[in-house]
Amino acid sequence: MAYLLQIDFKMDGPFGEEMAEEFLNLAFSINEVDGLMWKIWTESWETKEAGGIYLFETKETAEHYLNMHAKRLTDFGIKEINSKIFIVNTKLTEINKGPVSKY
Repeated sequence: MAYLLQIDFKMDGPFGEEMAEEFLNLAFSINEVDGLMWKIWTESWETKEAGGIYLFETKETAEHYLNMHAKRLTDFGIKEINSKIFIVNTKLTEINKGPVSKY
């Protein structure tokens, strides 16, 4: 069973290419997180929001990452963090070509 973690928060930037450059080391470090299968980075320049969609092997690894990342964001001065954890219905997701078929 896979677990999807959704996180978003208000942020003044950077966005786009500047975000990709500034957060490059962070992106590589996230690959080392226990239980992480993948992450999709999200951003909205218009609403000044950023975040990510993550797929984890277990609920526990998703919760552990959420707690660690919320502390990191708080240390960066981000005050309002929205998050949700969902169980992925793999059978239906595979029908719609969601990237979970090998999990």
